[in-house]
Amino acid sequence: MTQKSVATVGRTGPAAAAAGSGPAPHRPVRRIGVATPYLFLAPYILLFATFVLAPAGYGLWVSLHDWDYLLPGKPFVGLANYEALLDRGSAVYEEFWQSMRATGTFTVASVPLLVTVPLALALVLNRSFPGRTFFRAVYFAPYVLGVAVIGVLWRFLLDPNLGAVNALLEAVGLPGATPWTTGLPWAWISLVAVTVWWTIGFNAVIYLAGLQDIPRELYEAARIDGGGRWAEFRHITLPGLRPVLVFIVINTMLASSNMFGQSLLITQGAPGNETRTAIMYIAQKGLREYNMGTAAAMSYVLTLALLLVSVITFRLFRDRESS
Repeated sequence: MTQKSVATVGRTGPAAAAAGSGPAPHRPVRRIGVATPYLFLAPYILLFATFVLAPAGYGLWVSLHDWDYLLPGKPFVGLANYEALLDRGSAVYEEFWQSMRATGTFTVASVPLLVTVPLALALVLNRSFPGRTFFRAVYFAPYVLGVAVIGVLWRFLLDPNLGAVNALLEAVGLPGATPWTTGLPWAWISLVAVTVWWTIGFNAVIYLAGLQDIPRELYEAARIDGGGRWAEFRHITLPGLRPVLVFIVINTMLASSNMFGQSLLITQGAPGNETRTAIMYIAQKGLREYNMGTAAAMSYVLTLALLLVSVITFRLFRDRESS
């Protein structure tokens, strides 16, 4: 009896068959169907269609009607609501474009600060020093608070008569009667300062994530070549942060253009309607005056303006990168 036959004595069933039959037969690989990726995307597509596409389409339909949700009749008016926004003689023209100017003023004043200040903060917090984790948490902490908390808190702190800010200024010998919420340009300074203090931590965290993805070897090579801090920042940090910078600039522009809670709670649109933003006026027109058709048309005009600004910003960054 050969050695192979002895080794297989006592084996029965599948084991013996496998020992004497050599390698197992090749099994055909199952091919993934064409519809498989779409099945994985189906939950997101369903949610996106339900909570984004359907409301957007419904809002567009509302903008074509004289829509008062308290009345049964909602007559179709076509593009009349949009034409009223471009007609200088209409009742909504002046107030709407004044609110758009207020939105533009806040955006132009806040976006540069919300892009540069968090970057400087992230560069500091990216270094190693005692208590770094604590300071990261401190700067991010205000962002977890809701706009209602932030608005009510700063409404009392900035009150021109009873606010703690004016009391503190007066205590150190500075003017203590500044109209932080009732006069210009102080109302804008208050809104911008509160927004920067509130949201600086979010952008700083995004910058930190981008800084940690830049290889350390590039900085070491720059130091060996004699490059200073400014050269490292200009030729290594900024190019490495370009995708992050595009995201932060566009996201910050959109968030600033949709500012609503700070103006409503801190200044209440004062003085007059100077700090009443477009979102604030749209909400007033639709929810307080029950004119949902005009409010929907305003929202689509604002959306078109933001889309145009976003595309221009994206193209500018792309052109600079390609050059």
